[in-house]
Amino acid sequence: MSTKTSLHKTLGTWLTLGVTLLWLLGVIASGVVARHEMNEVFDSALEETAQRILPLAVTDILNREGDPGLERVLALKEHNEYLTYLVRNKSGKLLLQSHDADPQIFGAFPREGFSDTLTHRIYGESAISETLYIEVAEPLDHRREAVLDTSLALLLPLIFLIPISLVGVWWVIKRSLRRVVRLQQSIEVRGGGDLSPVAVERLPEEFEPIMISVNRLLERLRRAIEAERSFTANSAHELRTPLATSLAKLQRLKTETQDAGVKAQASEIEESLRTLARLSEKLLELAKAEGGSALSEQVDNLVPILRMVASDYDHQAPGRLLLNVPDDAVRSLLDRDAFAILVRNLIENALRHGTDDQPVNISLTDDGILRVVNRGEVVLPEKLALFRNRFVRSNTKTQGSGIGLAIVEAITNGAGITLNLRSPAAGQSDGFEAELNIVVVE
Repeated sequence: MSTKTSLHKTLGTWLTLGVTLLWLLGVIASGVVARHEMNEVFDSALEETAQRILPLAVTDILNREGDPGLERVLALKEHNEYLTYLVRNKSGKLLLQSHDADPQIFGAFPREGFSDTLTHRIYGESAISETLYIEVAEPLDHRREAVLDTSLALLLPLIFLIPISLVGVWWVIKRSLRRVVRLQQSIEVRGGGDLSPVAVERLPEEFEPIMISVNRLLERLRRAIEAERSFTANSAHELRTPLATSLAKLQRLKTETQDAGVKAQASEIEESLRTLARLSEKLLELAKAEGGSALSEQVDNLVPILRMVASDYDHQAPGRLLLNVPDDAVRSLLDRDAFAILVRNLIENALRHGTDDQPVNISLTDDGILRVVNRGEVVLPEKLALFRNRFVRSNTKTQGSGIGLAIVEAITNGAGITLNLRSPAAGQSDGFEAELNIVVVE
């Protein structure tokens, strides 16, 4: 399960959720305020209605002849009556009521002021020394419906505003982070050998120090690699010269002396010097391979490099190398010197540890698969796994430093190449095979 998070997605998601939540809280707060204000308006309407109707009702009741009985106010036309009222005396006797009034919703005796039942809000007012009372009732469902309609009127625009805000937030974030994304892409797409400075103009203030620090690190790394390459070249020259001089003087001594014992000792010293020369060469190659310079900033064709290295060894072991390369170019960012060192060590290893009268097959395909295969004894799996380490040899009787495959391993690790070792080789009952999957640039 990936734990990576995107700054773009994180900001977009949380800002959208935050804005949506704030809007919802605003609607709820607006609904609460609207409910409070509407209740005040409705209560004022109840009170005003009672005070307007009461004088008319009192006049009507006092002008009646005889015992005033119940009268119902006739409606001029059918309509929904949200406000209903009735007029009673102090004992609760009905004297007047609206056409749609239900006496059951009122109490047994009239009373002044506001009161609530389970279904209605009631306001009472008295007149003529509290002998006549009017009570006006309003259904609570009417108030709830009004509050609900108001809240929905506030909420419905959010259905359109939330998607618009989502698109707007993501667009603003994407536009604000486009140069940060460009910085990320410029670092991500470059190969391990590209140490040129990262250049992205007008970065946000928070990311500018990151680019500066990355460029400083790249500059330090470039200088370190250049110093390593310079040291490798200078060291190789300084070591080769005294060793070659010593070998030349020793060979001259062998030709000038007539003492058989001195000649034998000189031959032993000569062999030791040659071994030291080969070891110093391998150590310098290992230092170069581990110096992080396996990749280059420019694309090279590997085919002529492979042909050149193979031709050098064809002179040393005539007829033992079978080379199979494509006619087209095989281009890669693998450093040409690193590739030459890699191929040289694989060929030396195949020649030294393979059967003398059997050929070594070297092949390179169009898609960058390099194989070096020889014939010989099968290497046990537990020993095969140790070949990537330094100073490990399959046969102590053969000449060699034991670091050839370690050099190859260092170069492949630095270049991100997969090295596969097999014994027996693929399609054979014996032998040894080294296979590399080199990344090809189209």
